Amino acid sequence: MENTVIKAENVSKKYCRSLKHVMLYGVHDIARNTLGLSSQSERLRDGEFWAVDDVSFEVKRGETLGIIGPNGSGKSTMLKLINGIFMPDKGRIEIKGRVGALIEVGAGFHPMLNGRENIYVNGAILGMSKKEIDKKFDEIVDFADIGEFIDAPVKHYSSGMVVRLGFAIAVHCEPDILLVDEVLAVGDVGFQNKCFNKVGELRKKGVTTILVSHNMHIISAFTINALVLNNSRATYFDSVVDAIKEYTNIFIDKQDSDIEKVCNGTDGIKFFDVAIDRRIFKPGESFVFSAKYEASVDYSDTEIDVGIYCGGDSSLYFQANNKAYNQRIDIKKGIHSLKITIKDIRINNAVAKIGIAIWAKDRTNLLFWWRIPVEFKGVDHSTGRNFLNLLYEIGD
Repeated sequence: MENTVIKAENVSKKYCRSLKHVMLYGVHDIARNTLGLSSQSERLRDGEFWAVDDVSFEVKRGETLGIIGPNGSGKSTMLKLINGIFMPDKGRIEIKGRVGALIEVGAGFHPMLNGRENIYVNGAILGMSKKEIDKKFDEIVDFADIGEFIDAPVKHYSSGMVVRLGFAIAVHCEPDILLVDEVLAVGDVGFQNKCFNKVGELRKKGVTTILVSHNMHIISAFTINALVLNNSRATYFDSVVDAIKEYTNIFIDKQDSDIEKVCNGTDGIKFFDVAIDRRIFKPGESFVFSAKYEASVDYSDTEIDVGIYCGGDSSLYFQANNKAYNQRIDIKKGIHSLKITIKDIRINNAVAKIGIAIWAKDRTNLLFWWRIPVEFKGVDHSTGRNFLNLLYEIGD
């Protein structure tokens, strides 16, 4: 218990869908509290719903906890409860130590003040004294690396620049606990790497980190255990691999209901018997996409795109077409078959979608479009190159 820095016990938080009801309930609750009566926050009223429902977990000093789940599952709400922005309607949260948080772009910044001034404002919000900020000021500016914009009003910053400055302040306030939401996704790849290297340094110093992300590669690399939120309820996993499997199952369980159906862009061709030979992969395995088609005209020199989209945010992992492999594909008139083999897929512990699109010559007309959800399992320790090989075949 002495090493526990965050403890959540049966925490619940509710919201209301109607602004009118929010105002009415607010007046009602204030009136009851004024009279010394309970606001009865433990029950739902008309239009209310539990954003977080009966969540319990503990995080020890120096641990990095991942919080994952679909959009709208309560991840950001949970971070705001930990940070004290919201108070739980039920349950309690105990925090030991200074919290540095990066939850929303621009949170804690005044748009009319410049970067220098906002360092002092945001630092004070995070509990730093002026003396501490003076001491860390140059390090914060160097880490943010926004150049001359440090003297420009924050309202003129891009979202990426705001994140740079916000993260720089949060990690230099010498936090005991660091909360990081998916907000880092708006930064460029170079800055993201810089941030996660800093998270690794802080972890070695005993800083506890809670990381919210849809990117399972980041979660598996930086966390040992994880909390999976779905429909406001939570499941805690000591193994991040098991947590990612649970996260994946949330999407895979939908099975064929999530298949994005065939799109035929012209009456000149129809596709049928569309399939792939597997839906679950181990790192390094291959798959075959196949389809039959009936064309009333010839389509010469077509382009076939293949894409793999990973994670809850469906970020593009891989995309290529037959032109990149110097393969000319002619779709002949009549009934024929198409087969595409994708080899050596080195993705692990991820939910993804595989997409296929077929275009007429010079991409003048979309003939076919299809996506299907799949699951990549296991951990690959191979030192082989991380690339894919594509083979295209047209047959009778």
